[in-house]
Amino acid sequence: MKRSAALSPPEPGLVDAVVHVESFRQAREARRLELIEDYVELIADLISDGGEARQVDIAARLGVAQPTVAKMLKRLADEGFVAQRPYRGVFLTEAGQALAEASRERHHIVEAFLLALGIDADTARRDAEGIEHHVSKATLDAFSRFVKAKG
Repeated sequence: MKRSAALSPPEPGLVDAVVHVESFRQAREARRLELIEDYVELIADLISDGGEARQVDIAARLGVAQPTVAKMLKRLADEGFVAQRPYRGVFLTEAGQALAEASRERHHIVEAFLLALGIDADTARRDAEGIEHHVSKATLDAFSRFVKAKG
């Protein structure tokens, strides 16, 4: 019985250099954005839950030191994603809120896809946290279609 092309493994060998460059460029960009997205999504969650996001709370939830958080918050402020207010914590700008919402939506799509495949809820949640940053819009759309067709 012949397998469909969609289920066949890729041909062995080295891919074209232009394709290779684009693949690595996409992966590097995803890694660069991953930390930014994680921070703004967490900040949005903390604000939603308690009205503000404090540096100490961000550090505790990410499992990093406060100086690490301070450095990243400066970067986020420089890039226009957050505004810091003395003695008040961190707040998202419009751009930061939009990025947090887009990141959360990607996470939900990936998690729903993994659940539809039969992955247990805890594993799906954890795996979605990494995958969400590294899939293209085309792949997310395919995940979403799959979940809708299955439901």
